[in-house]
Amino acid sequence: MLDSKIPGGTLDSKWTKYKGNVKLVNPANKRKLEVIIVGTGLAGSSAAASLGEMGYKVKAFCFQDSPRRAHSIAAQGGINAAKNYQNDGDSVYRLFYDTIKGGDYRAREANVHRLAEVSTNIIDQCVAQGVPFAREYGGLLSNRSFGGTQVQRTFYAAGQTGQQLLIGAYQALERQVALGTVSMYARHEMVELVIIDGKARGIIARNLVTGELERHFAHAVLLCTGGYGNVFYLSTNAMGSNVTAAWKAHKQGAYFANPCFTQIHPTCIPVSGDHQSKLTLMSESLRNDGRIWVPAKQGDDRPANEIPEEEKDYYLERRYPAFGNLVPRDVASRAAKERCDAGYGVGSSKQAVYLDYAAAIQRYGKAEVSKRNLGNVAPDVITALGKEVVKEKYGNLFDMYAKITGENPYEVPMRIYPAVHYTMGGLWVDYELKTTIDGLYALGEANFSEHGANRLGASALMQGLADGYFVIPYTLGNYLADDIRTQSISTDHPAFVEAEQKAADRINTLMSIKGKQTVESFHKRLGKIIWDKCGMARNAEGLKQAIKEVQALKAEFWSDVRIPGEINGMNPELDKAGRVADFIELGELMCLDALERNESCGGHFREEFQTPDGEALRDDENYMYVAAWENKGDKWELHKEVLNYEIVKPSQRSYK
Repeated sequence: MLDSKIPGGTLDSKWTKYKGNVKLVNPANKRKLEVIIVGTGLAGSSAAASLGEMGYKVKAFCFQDSPRRAHSIAAQGGINAAKNYQNDGDSVYRLFYDTIKGGDYRAREANVHRLAEVSTNIIDQCVAQGVPFAREYGGLLSNRSFGGTQVQRTFYAAGQTGQQLLIGAYQALERQVALGTVSMYARHEMVELVIIDGKARGIIARNLVTGELERHFAHAVLLCTGGYGNVFYLSTNAMGSNVTAAWKAHKQGAYFANPCFTQIHPTCIPVSGDHQSKLTLMSESLRNDGRIWVPAKQGDDRPANEIPEEEKDYYLERRYPAFGNLVPRDVASRAAKERCDAGYGVGSSKQAVYLDYAAAIQRYGKAEVSKRNLGNVAPDVITALGKEVVKEKYGNLFDMYAKITGENPYEVPMRIYPAVHYTMGGLWVDYELKTTIDGLYALGEANFSEHGANRLGASALMQGLADGYFVIPYTLGNYLADDIRTQSISTDHPAFVEAEQKAADRINTLMSIKGKQTVESFHKRLGKIIWDKCGMARNAEGLKQAIKEVQALKAEFWSDVRIPGEINGMNPELDKAGRVADFIELGELMCLDALERNESCGGHFREEFQTPDGEALRDDENYMYVAAWENKGDKWELHKEVLNYEIVKPSQRSYK
């Protein structure tokens, strides 16, 4: 039976009550306790900095050459917080409600409310660190809107919010490195979890430069390794992003929750051909001012600027007048797919829709004319002034689009199409962020806990920093308070020896196959299977086929993959092979989870279960639970955490 350890009391008092009754570790004992943190993105860096500041002995691991290369740096649009600076009706409760509703009522109320509560602290923390959030003319922090909300609560730093937040966390981390409380292990990848007497007690890490396997002990292990979107091969994730650390934990007993809940982001640069190995995100913030449309006539091949206004179909504004272009990501993505599938797509592939800034440029230009008291001016002056404002707000995003596509988005609409971006599924954790393995925690995108079946835009950065700065310092102490008498365990312990041998055997097996096919080719084939049959739309027949295809691909991989190079040294192909092998196993579980959940909710859209107008049709009576999968060797066993809603009453989502 899964115990989520949710504290008693009213929803808005649970976190306060928890903090007031949590066990503490005194400063002298903290200095004796060792903590391993795997991953140094926003969740990992903030956790390492916070725990180091508190006095714990921290070891932080990342496979990049620096924590600053973590994929958190790629986040563009912003970070949510219930500050209500715009005086537009926002509140902690409204952020909580929007997140629950946006996730299609498949998230845990207590965790989501805590996230909304601490969101306000995150902004104060980051401002104190010097994060250069955008400000209004008078100096106040600026806000903009993101999908699934009717208020402006998103704080941003141009189109580089993730980068600036990560630099803030990185600076805090490096301060602790300099003070000696944090030891940094760059170019190291976790390849096994070490469990002693039922508790996580360390990891086996591979030095990616020398190829050497290393043993590291800790009283607790924190996985902050991000999501698994690269199972699709083509995604907006960094190409090194992987599921390996989480998957090793899963195979050791950590339950994996809701793996089929994956997010397809509606505003990405469309696929241009089979040569691509990565896709590029265009920030959701662009939907603040950009209008999304397709030609009203099927198969219209005219250039966008030659199509008259009356022949444009602003389909999101038409279908969802209350939220317009700012509907949640799953809704916007499915709507774009529906239009393209119906023959209204644009561009050479016909797998794109337009994101148009013409109206915004004119609106901002007229406002500038009025503000500067310029009187009657020529239309080209209005346009030029409007472009200046848009450039100030979104300039780096427009430059990125122009560099990739060769088109000027100030002059012609951007072409966009949905792409894999984020994964709501992850390791199952309780209220304390602890997995089903004692002493093993999962933070940020690596866990499942806050976003249900669909994450709202600008909430990933919020969750990562909430977990690292404000949640784990309390919850980890509650666990370690009972562990202060545990001395450091020698890495000569049989459990370490066994784990290292297990990792070495797997590496040797991979290198000994000496087949004919590249790791990349297997990854690409896996991605096509998962995208076609477990992507934006799924159905039972396709999922059954996908499971068989993935199983066959796994057998072929382990018999015919070819990995050049040597074990003892830098070998990126070997690194990739281990990750792809784990992705193949995960892909099977994703399809199994999607097949088991006979409903549509959020990003999980089963074609058999939809409303008459094509919206996701939930089945709350039978599927209002978290699907937590336990690995049983070659199969999985499903455990269910029933979701009880005390405050929010689940209903059919409507953004109309």
